[in-house]
Amino acid sequence: QVQLVESGGDLVQAGGSLRLSCVVSGRIRSTDGMGWYRQAPGKQREEVAYFTHSGTIDYADSVKGRFTISRTNTRNTIYLHMNSLKPEDTGVYYCHVLTLNPLKQFWGQGTQVTVSS
Repeated sequence: QVQLVESGGDLVQAGGSLRLSCVVSGRIRSTDGMGWYRQAPGKQREEVAYFTHSGTIDYADSVKGRFTISRTNTRNTIYLHMNSLKPEDTGVYYCHVLTLNPLKQFWGQGTQVTVSS
């Protein structure tokens, strides 16, 4: 069983920066995917930044050049470095892991990011 605990969400002014953290506990393999989603009010949850099963990184077009995902070598902590924040970045940010064997997904409880204009 994998457990995810996010932290770091806050209220910040436009143009500011935040770093989100996700502590991952449980068995994680090098081929498991992990990363960040977000959900804005009234919108569907969307992928923001993700380490894929092959080890590449995907970013949503809306955050490219502003957000950076990173993780520790042991994969027990995932970070999302967010710069040049915009009001449209406001939402609940969720940590996500997708294990391949067994095929299963896990979500954190979410952390609120609010960007004021």
